[in-house]
Amino acid sequence: MGTLNEYLEQKRKAIYARKAHFEQNGDQAVSKISASVRAAGRSGVREIRIRDFQVISDSQPDFAGYNLGPSSPELQLGVLGSCLTHIALIQAAEREVSLHSLEVTVEGEMNPLAGKPGYEEVPIYPHNIRYKLFIQSDESEEKLQALHEAIEQVCPIFNLLKNPQQIEGDLIISRSAVQTV
Repeated sequence: MGTLNEYLEQKRKAIYARKAHFEQNGDQAVSKISASVRAAGRSGVREIRIRDFQVISDSQPDFAGYNLGPSSPELQLGVLGSCLTHIALIQAAEREVSLHSLEVTVEGEMNPLAGKPGYEEVPIYPHNIRYKLFIQSDESEEKLQALHEAIEQVCPIFNLLKNPQQIEGDLIISRSAVQTV
């Protein structure tokens, strides 16, 4: 496997080809994304399906889980870190910023008493989320600071969490056939 800078050159070429394709196709460039999740019987493990991939989400034993995978809030932090990392690679490639290594760590807080009497003001969702972007590079501090600002400006998940949008939900009910004897 080559270096991160060799990958950034490959990434740069792919970005330019992708941009040209989407600019040529205009409104047809909008892509729909989706995921489906099914709770497995007996274990309650959540099987997340995205395209041809499956990810398992589970709880820790103290929450009736089997610790077979990360919890949903943990996955959310991982998704944020993954998106920040990917956007860092894209921005570095586009700006021709040399990177020797790149890593993102993300932390947040959850309180199991959130929303309960006496804890009504504590958020029930991950909060106090913070990340650290570790970059090893010979580039100037100004160039790396500009890279960081660009990452936060265009990272979709960072901006979704920072500026949430309205989410709509529908309940679809089906009944199992009841057999009478």
